[in-house]
Amino acid sequence: MDVMDFFRLSAGQWNSQRTTHHLPFRRAELGGSVIVVEALEAEHPSVVEICQLHSVDPALAVGGALVTWKGEMAWDKEDENHEGETVFALVPDGENPKTGQLLRERGYAEIVPVIGRYEIDDDEGLLLTTEYETMSSIERFWFANPNLRLRTSVVKRFGGFSTASFCAETRMVDRSSPLAAAASQPTDPIALSAFGW
Repeated sequence: MDVMDFFRLSAGQWNSQRTTHHLPFRRAELGGSVIVVEALEAEHPSVVEICQLHSVDPALAVGGALVTWKGEMAWDKEDENHEGETVFALVPDGENPKTGQLLRERGYAEIVPVIGRYEIDDDEGLLLTTEYETMSSIERFWFANPNLRLRTSVVKRFGGFSTASFCAETRMVDRSSPLAAAASQPTDPIALSAFGW
């Protein structure tokens, strides 16, 4: 699998359930969101624009994605807003196409343009590492099956404050589609987790 294979598999609408652990306070916060992922080909104007924003030759990009989200967390205050949109471009390393740069219009932990690193690991998970001015984040995404994507993230703020999150993201599919029919087939019970997923 290469990085664009991963994002093509991720295309669609997802219902995400999140648990965030605020490590210094030893407390967990629940939340949820709806996430929409659209894979973008290398020639897409948004991919070209993000490359130009970061002074990277657009010809080096293999594609990208448009991601939109809307959600809420249990401890939200009235003025907090968990919705947005970001575009990013993927620029593989020349010697290893499973690793490269992820050029973002806005980051996960800070709302600024940023360049992160991606890697497709040996288990076909996607690892994203991003260093910001005041914090760093590490995220890992993987598929338990075509309609269940799992995600972990750790955000470390300079000064010691850290959060760790786990998300279970379920694809929202049209029940009449072939994908939905395949997802409804019985699965090997050995492959199910203790939670019944």
